[in-house]
This record gives sequence, structure tokens and C-alpha cells, in this order.
Amino acid sequence: MLTELRGLNEECGVFGVWNHPRAAQITYYALHSLQHRGQEGAGIVVTDGETLRIRKGQGLVTDVFSAECMEKLQGSHAIGHVRYSIGGVNGFENVQPLLFRSQNGDLAIAHNGSLTNAYDLRVVLEEEGSIFQTAADAEILAHLAKRRGTGDSFADRMMTALRQLEGSYAFVILTEDALYVALDPYGLKPLALGSLGEGYVVASETCAFDLIGAKYLRDVKPGEFITIDARGVRGQIFSEPRRQALCSMEYIYFSRPDSNLWGMNVHTARKKLGKALAREYPIDADVVTGVPDSSLSAAIGYAEVTGIPYELGLIKSRYIGRTFIEPSQSLREQGVKLKLSAVRGVVEGKRVVMVDDSCVRGTTSRRITSLLREAGATEVHVLIASPTIQHPCYYGMDTLSTDELVAAHHDVEEMRVLIGADSLGFLSVEKMAEVFDCGLCLACFTGEYPTGEVEASVRCLQASGS
Repeated sequence: MLTELRGLNEECGVFGVWNHPRAAQITYYALHSLQHRGQEGAGIVVTDGETLRIRKGQGLVTDVFSAECMEKLQGSHAIGHVRYSIGGVNGFENVQPLLFRSQNGDLAIAHNGSLTNAYDLRVVLEEEGSIFQTAADAEILAHLAKRRGTGDSFADRMMTALRQLEGSYAFVILTEDALYVALDPYGLKPLALGSLGEGYVVASETCAFDLIGAKYLRDVKPGEFITIDARGVRGQIFSEPRRQALCSMEYIYFSRPDSNLWGMNVHTARKKLGKALAREYPIDADVVTGVPDSSLSAAIGYAEVTGIPYELGLIKSRYIGRTFIEPSQSLREQGVKLKLSAVRGVVEGKRVVMVDDSCVRGTTSRRITSLLREAGATEVHVLIASPTIQHPCYYGMDTLSTDELVAAHHDVEEMRVLIGADSLGFLSVEKMAEVFDCGLCLACFTGEYPTGEVEASVRCLQASGS
């Protein structure tokens, strides 16, 4: 039986801007571009060089910010955050950025990722007198930095604190006089640096740069700490990179197709995955279709190689939000139809290849297969443009145990029966790896975790969430 759980989700997105007269407004638009990375909360902290001001709330960017509140966020420097929680930890207090005030100056932090030693660090800090107000990993960094006292520079204290962290993290940190950026030594999360007029910006994805008219400069290096202030941009390695291991799901699912990650466009990468899938699983069919939106590029690539026509066999509604009230199975199924519908004129009487980006719990693939059959498809062949996900992720995805993963408990033939497809195929790890030039984290497919902190990860995430 397939578990009825939410779909695959990423944790959040971060943005920062330095030296722009309308920094908060720039951040607002950038967060719109990053909205796909988190829909549970959003926040902006802005400074005029003297005071840090904050506005945050639960919901979408458009829910949290009004024209009136934006006018109150005056300043030339800002950071922003969109949030998706893992571990089921919600609440206003966990919405970022987090703002800390002290006699030595204010500090705001926004974080993307998940610390695998968060639980252990919290225990030590609490024993030393720290009192935590949130479940966010960003608060741990603030406490660690404060423990160094006032003798060293702020940057030195931050880098010392960062060296104590394990797992994945992309931080943007704002004070009255500087913007700081930090990426974990494996580069598990995406983070890019750009310029905007006389100032600078940093974002989880380059699609944010396109909307605000910023120029991409480079990706932040694994283990790099960047200071941006009145003197310009200065980067230094605070922890030697162990190896590059960007989360492979960024290419497969999370990132927007118009973003570029380490020199490769996401749409192009997904097309290549679809082409590799076609060479591994050529199907005799009439139509190729993709699941909107993240699978369309792979479906196009599959069609190009096989010569089977690509069609919009599935349409996604742009005006439906999350369906919270679903008290029965029949209403849950109706909720799926509200969000996604099959185009009868395209699939009726046809042998359909349905390309999807991933198969996590299997429920979505089963429902879409059913939709296509109800619309008259004579055959439905489900092909997945990534390998089977058999292992939990401890770096920011909401797959925290094998209980949620259908491939951890069933072989491909069993999954085919559960999904109700005529055939089912997954791209192999070897063929997927051939598509990319940069190093990737493949832990959810292979079980080989870059940090090797699996036991700590389980303890951390089960105990506190992030």
C-alpha cells in the first residue's frame, strides 16, 4: 500500500542585497522568484546602516508584505528568506530571517539547509546557559558566534562558529555595516553571487537575478565565507572543501528551469536527463508527456531522442492552492483533479509515455496514471528521469526515513503494479552522473552520505526538526 503523504519538498531560499537604495523592494521581488523553494513563511530584514528592521510572517510573499509595510522597510542593505519546514516544525517564531539584538550590535541570519549535528550543539549550548527561542538552525549559529566574546572581529567569530557546524548550509548574515555569506564545505546547497548597479546580491538561485536585473558573477565556493561592505567583496575559505557535492535534486526537481547551477542551465540538464532516459528505456508509444512543471524538460528530451511526438497531455491549474480539507479518500482524489488534469484530446486512444522527475512515495504517479487512463489512454508507461530514491535525506529535504520511500520497500515490478502502469523505468545512477560536470550528492539514491553523519542526522532531526 502506498503511503498518503505530502510530496517532495525543499527547505527554503535565501537572498541578500548590499548597497541599493530600495533594498527591501529588491528583496521582495527576489523572494517572488524563489517562492517555489518555500511557501510556509517569508521575511525581510533591512538596515539603513544604523538600525535593523524586520517584517516576516507565515504564508506566501504576497500574503506577508503589503505596499504599506514595504514603505517602512527603508535602507540600502537587506536579506530575505522563504521557508519550507522539515520535521513538521512550524510557527511564526521559526520564520526567517531571525533577528538578534545585543549591546554590541544587531544581527540577522537566514539559512537554507539542515545541520546534522544541530541536536548535539543545542544540548551543549543549553548546558552552557543558552536559551533557544526557535527550532531553526540559524539560531545555533548566532549562539556559537556569541560564545567567542568580543576580542576577535565579527568575521573571525563567525568563521570559528561555522567550523563547528556539520551538514548542509547556505547562510546570509546581515549587520549594520556588512553582509556576510557562507556555504558549507561540500557545497550541498546552491548559492550565487551577483552585482546590481553599484551593489551586490546573493541568492539561492540565479533566477532571482534575472527578475531584478542583476548580473551573475560566480557561484559561492564550498567552504567559502564572503564579506560584502563599503570596501567591496572579499572571499576567504574558512573550511577546506572536502569535495563538491551539490544536491542532485536541485537539478532534477527543486530549482527553476531558468536558473543556472555551476555553469549548467537547469532546463538543459533536465533535457539531458530525458535523453539519457530515452536511450535506457526506448518505448513503442504514440505520445510523450511530462508532469508539470519540473518534468517537462525531461519529457522534451525523451521525445527528441525517440522521435515520439511530445504533447501537453497533462495540464496544471495555476489558480489552486494547497487543499487542506480532505477528510476522505474520495475528496483527496478530487483534490488531485483540481490541481492536475489529463487532456483527453491528446491521450485518448493513445499509448502514452508519462515522464516524471522522481518517484518518492508513489502516490502522485499512481494518481496521474489513473487520470490518463480515465482520459482514454490505452497504455501508460511511466518513466522516471532519476534513479530510485531508497535512502533518507538529512540535508534539507523532507524525506527523513525510509518509511516514506516506496522504493525502499518494493522492487521496480512491485512499484509498477502499485502505480498501475504498463511499464515503469528509472534512470540509472551511472547514466545520470554522466550528464553533469560538477560533483553531486547522490545519497538519496546510493546511501553514500558526503558528511558520513547519518546517526547524528537521525537524532538531530527526530528530536528537534529544522
